[in-house]
Amino acid sequence: MTTDFSAPLLLWYGQHKRDLPWRRDPTPYRVWVSEIMLQQTRIEAARSYYERFMAAFPTVQPLAAADEDTVLKLWEGLGYYSRARNLHAAAKRVTEEYGGEFPSDFASLRALPGVGDYTAAAIVSIAFNLPEGAVDGNVMRLLSRLERCGESIAAPAYRKRVRAALRAMSPAGRCGDFTSALMELGEVVCTPGVPHCAQCPLSSLCAAHAAGEEALYPVTPPKKQRRVEERNVLLLLCGDKVALRRRPATGLLARLWEYPDGPAPAGAEPCGEDIHIFTHVEWHMQGYLCRCAEELPGYVWVTAEERAALAIPTAFRVYSDILDKLGH
Repeated sequence: MTTDFSAPLLLWYGQHKRDLPWRRDPTPYRVWVSEIMLQQTRIEAARSYYERFMAAFPTVQPLAAADEDTVLKLWEGLGYYSRARNLHAAAKRVTEEYGGEFPSDFASLRALPGVGDYTAAAIVSIAFNLPEGAVDGNVMRLLSRLERCGESIAAPAYRKRVRAALRAMSPAGRCGDFTSALMELGEVVCTPGVPHCAQCPLSSLCAAHAAGEEALYPVTPPKKQRRVEERNVLLLLCGDKVALRRRPATGLLARLWEYPDGPAPAGAEPCGEDIHIFTHVEWHMQGYLCRCAEELPGYVWVTAEERAALAIPTAFRVYSDILDKLGH
């Protein structure tokens, strides 16, 4: 990657950049929260969550002081809940080890829970305006088309080379804008499948566009087939309460609340089927409604008001809606 495309990219960005809440005051804390939220989440889906999160935790100190259930509840619906737990853990570390001030060097940021190479580089460049190559999926797609690169974008050697090239290309004084512009171009113009090349400020430099082969790039490794898990979702009611249990401390949806899973009790009524797709697994769910004469042991029994305060994954939204209609 020898062509310096920073000038046309920054010119385009100045004319077309979107007004996003985390861009208005790009402090290290605000950039960090936004980048964690935007991992595997669309911008429009994350925007309202970000604004609510900032209202609840305007700085890192109140986030560090919050209890985990409060953080998870604010995250409810965004998915990939390990991000929220890592966010909480990292806030505590920044508060305890750095006095509430984020470090500006890549290595220290990279050592925080939940912060990978991309997130650390994004904070360094956007919040501290220092040269660093922030490489996410959008950026990799854009650069692989520019180069017409037949190498898999998952190859560590390729990512390392791209990061070094972007670091060298970052213009002094505008490192943050350069990183944000790359993200923006990949997000809205150099899109998956068929990109919008007529709107691209780099189309004249793009080898894939010159060859008419934009749709062939990037080269990605084959996706693994998701496994399917069959689950019974038990809506156990007793008086005005419903049974919940907390998931294990590790693994999928760790420490979130769920409706019990298991064989349907005698007399239980089917109340709906649903499918929820995670990255590596699909839940095929059959719901059952059962009224119990007494509160069965092994569960936490909660009222509708108490349930509303707990973080219950959107995987169970169909069944939460059923309980809402029943007043439970």
